[in-house]
Amino acid sequence: MATTNQSHERGYYSSPGKAISDATGGRINVEIVYGLGHPKSMWNLVEDGIVDASYSYHGYAPGRFELPQVVEQPGLGANAEAASYALWTTYEKFFSDSHEFDGLKLLALFTHGPGQIHSNFPVTSVDELKDKKIRIGGGVQSVIAEKLHVTAVVIPAPKVYEMMQQGVIDGAFLPTVEQKVLRLSEVTKYLTIFPDGLYMGSFSMFMNPDTFSSFSQADQDIINKMSGEKLSVMAGMAWDASDASGIDAATNSGVKVTMLSDNSDLVAQFNERLKGVSDVWVKEADENGYKGKEILTYLRDTAHQYAAKHGE
Repeated sequence: MATTNQSHERGYYSSPGKAISDATGGRINVEIVYGLGHPKSMWNLVEDGIVDASYSYHGYAPGRFELPQVVEQPGLGANAEAASYALWTTYEKFFSDSHEFDGLKLLALFTHGPGQIHSNFPVTSVDELKDKKIRIGGGVQSVIAEKLHVTAVVIPAPKVYEMMQQGVIDGAFLPTVEQKVLRLSEVTKYLTIFPDGLYMGSFSMFMNPDTFSSFSQADQDIINKMSGEKLSVMAGMAWDASDASGIDAATNSGVKVTMLSDNSDLVAQFNERLKGVSDVWVKEADENGYKGKEILTYLRDTAHQYAAKHGE
């Protein structure tokens, strides 16, 4: 089974792939293929059977995957593991009839770690961002960029290094792992870390249904057992672990790392400016026949309960 990894995160899903191979006695082997196109094309590649499975970021496909962005809203206050669990649980409970993933077999829903600010300028006040050219990935980041009065530049994460190096952009909204994986520690001077981050980023992992149906019932059962909540949580855990390595890479490279506290004036400024961001998603959910505020509250409560149970 060929699966793409269009991202910079090489080997990110090698462990689940090996687990599937081991569990099926080698009947299903996962081959990771890189560089097959823009991340926004991954769903089409899988639907068309060009590759068997892939994953991507929902913000790269505006208008198609709006409901999973419930987890992206500011104020969640949870790590990627808890957020991923909450996203899968919430989607199954409220959105299983949405048809967003028609034509695909949904394997997992997960988030990266909290989004932070990587910049070539110090972020000493919310007004520092006004008119700065900031990379965003779409999704809720588009609303945040508008609230912060930045000039949004929508590009895939792997393009950030080059554009920072050339001075095309002044900074980027990304999780801290990118200081290491994208080598942003070489082209940024400042990393500003908010205690809860500014947002989360939502992803899905998916498979071609015909590929799935071509497996024996026993192998289908194995894939089902290893995906869903289990795979979602596993992906979130991997992001959390990698975020710590990004902070280390930044520190070791001389990047000025500012870890803000909950009661800092800067956090208060950003919280005030970002009030109402989630209202955009709630309104869209309401217009599509869902109780947006109720669902957002359920997701946040689910994430906090998971975190409390697992000592996070």
